[in-house]
Amino acid sequence: MQTNILITTGGSGGHVIPATILYDHLSKDANVTISTDIRGSRYLDKDNYKYNVIDTPKLQNIFFLPFKLISILFLTFKSFVLLKNKKIEKIISTGGYMSLPLILAAKLLNLKIYLLEPNMVLGRSNKYFLNSCVKIFCYSKQIKNFPNNLKSKIEIIKPLVRENIYKLNLSSINKDKFNLLIVGGSQGASIFDKSLKNSIVNISRKFSIKVIQQTDEKKISGLKNFYFKNNIENTIFSFDKNFANIIKQADLCLTRAGASTLAELSVLGIPFVAVPLPTAKDNHQFENANYYKNYDCCWILEQKFFEEKIEEILKDILINKSNYLKKKENLKKLNYQNTWINVNQKILKSINEN
Repeated sequence: MQTNILITTGGSGGHVIPATILYDHLSKDANVTISTDIRGSRYLDKDNYKYNVIDTPKLQNIFFLPFKLISILFLTFKSFVLLKNKKIEKIISTGGYMSLPLILAAKLLNLKIYLLEPNMVLGRSNKYFLNSCVKIFCYSKQIKNFPNNLKSKIEIIKPLVRENIYKLNLSSINKDKFNLLIVGGSQGASIFDKSLKNSIVNISRKFSIKVIQQTDEKKISGLKNFYFKNNIENTIFSFDKNFANIIKQADLCLTRAGASTLAELSVLGIPFVAVPLPTAKDNHQFENANYYKNYDCCWILEQKFFEEKIEEILKDILINKSNYLKKKENLKKLNYQNTWINVNQKILKSINEN
């Protein structure tokens, strides 16, 4: 009989995408369901994933805190009923406040709890439930803010990427231009829209480049028109579920430092310039990027220096190809034996042995 597993997630693509990858890893050997909030549901392919909505409110506004606590109690009861009805035996949380009612309900039912921490800093909700979990899947032992006495719970896995990423054939792509991919993540990055255009125009006067840029849907036509007016080939898009077909075209990526995006770039061997979001909790985006920087696989540019230095950095990359190629080689070494099957076996072994 197959095990019944629920994966709780929500909020941004940074939480939901790893949840769907876990679902794909487990669904052949278990009955898997995803629970998400309304925000997170937009990142789900509703035809391919079984899911329920538990719409947990944020607890930040102190004035409304009593009402929100009542809501959390109600959602915990709703989660309790959901877990009982689906006969869930194991629950996996990808972190975030969205998972709070389900983890509380899982504790009441004495279910086995697993956590996923895709960032290089331990998330606050994961830290809160660390004592209650069986294992926590991490990409490194060197997770910031992780209690030393609980490090035995860490199960190291390779960064989670979608199965189709491993199957991409990059060698078949013919390019006569240097393709710069610009990615703001599921939340977008307005600084890439506002402060980069003129630098790209200057660079295009000396180098043959194509711009592939993710932006807010409302800004697509404006960016397209700007680049066309300046004779720069471009592809401008918003959030795309077929992102793999876009990312494979890139020679270099300018990106925020969400764990999922960096993992996909790494597996595909695409060097990147990371501009960590300075407001990210506990500076986790910087730590994500720094993990790859320590292997000399990328460049890191602080946002406060972005306008001042980005043009210089991009020009240096285009001129100094040896440094660029070295980073490509280091990415290849970092992902030696990183395959879907190897990651799958590690996850299944850890879930099934407890």
